[in-house]
Amino acid sequence: MKLNGVRVPHKKNTAGSPSLRLPIPETVTIPMSMHIGKPAAVLVKRGDSVKVGQLIGKADGFVSAPVHSSVSGTVKKIDEITASNGSKVSAVIIETDGLQEISEEIQKPVVNDFESFINAVKASGIVGLGGAGFPTFVKLGVKDLSKVEEIVINSAECEPYITSDTRTMLEKTEYISKGIDALQKYMQAKRIIIGIENNKKECVQKMQELASQKSGVEVHVLPSIYPQGGEKVLIYNTTKKIVPKGGLPLDVGVIVINCTTLAEIAKYLETGMPLVEKCITVDGSAVREPKNVVAPIGTPLTKLFDFCSGFKSEPEKVLYGGPMMGIAVPSLDEPVLKNTNAVIAMDKNEAKPPKVTPCINCGACLNHCPLKLDPREIARAYKRNSAEDLQMLCVDLCMECGCCSYVCPAKRPLVQTNKLAKAKLREYVNSKKAEGEGKK
Repeated sequence: MKLNGVRVPHKKNTAGSPSLRLPIPETVTIPMSMHIGKPAAVLVKRGDSVKVGQLIGKADGFVSAPVHSSVSGTVKKIDEITASNGSKVSAVIIETDGLQEISEEIQKPVVNDFESFINAVKASGIVGLGGAGFPTFVKLGVKDLSKVEEIVINSAECEPYITSDTRTMLEKTEYISKGIDALQKYMQAKRIIIGIENNKKECVQKMQELASQKSGVEVHVLPSIYPQGGEKVLIYNTTKKIVPKGGLPLDVGVIVINCTTLAEIAKYLETGMPLVEKCITVDGSAVREPKNVVAPIGTPLTKLFDFCSGFKSEPEKVLYGGPMMGIAVPSLDEPVLKNTNAVIAMDKNEAKPPKVTPCINCGACLNHCPLKLDPREIARAYKRNSAEDLQMLCVDLCMECGCCSYVCPAKRPLVQTNKLAKAKLREYVNSKKAEGEGKK
């Protein structure tokens, strides 16, 4: 079996650019929802003094994550903001004092077994830092460790422009190494695979050197084909295992963790400092001086661009993430989030929507879909308003990678249609579930 994909321009302009620390901004806006699941519950109020690493949002459910202050200063207000996905979320707005005083709460966690390891990962506030934002302690908190056959460290970083994981591999190699030690000790990982694309030669060398010093660790150098970093794609290309429809990686004995996520876990275990800052690739055709920038979580995006000497042309579109799966932001006042790995500003030419023409049934979308879905039929079923057909066509498996739209010669908005179709299918499934419960 061969999984499909597309070859996209790498545009890794900042791969060789060491990460630079941004000056502390005047204010930060820290949302209580920067993760998949229930938002954290606000623990502070207006006028409170806060310090770096202080808990300001308590995890409010099993699938939730705590939130910590990234700065020292005074809580200016508790506000409700509109997230990039359109939802309303509470946020703590802090006026910084520039001192970056460390909270008295910060202390190295005591970890001596699997349970205390998972508790530490939860307390760190770490979520999937490759972009997904799933609370990491939930992913690692498996009930039966004997089911874990491989842990795959996702170092593919296959989207154009983004190089923040590259900088992790080059600048925080020791933390990745210590993270692997923790996985082997507490998760009883028998086999650890570092999956990395072959266009990162310096990183490949670093990871191979790391692996050579450990038993049970191997590096798989993979072709530079997007979306190599997609969870199911990466699992197949490193283990030859296929995650079943509706299943999870653990169903085939695999856990996937992003390399930066792993490095942050190791950093927390060593220092007790929770996730309060991120390395972000700032790039795109409108950016004057692309850089990798380390910034406090909650920093306004405008400060990142100012640090990169502003714009060389008016940005037409700004994205959280890369150009294939990124989400457009409505304002440069939007904050850096936990899972912000890149901010891309596109000029008018790069962001110009293509002219859409009728489908010619060439099958390019089907032939390049990594999961072998048929976007043509999905679009037709969506137009017919047929949720039953959407279910049969397995639209819920779509990872929204954008390969279909990228290769479509008619430039049809296939991935956008898939997103809408998935929402329609969820409505249908929920209505059927409610109907079934009503008959009980």
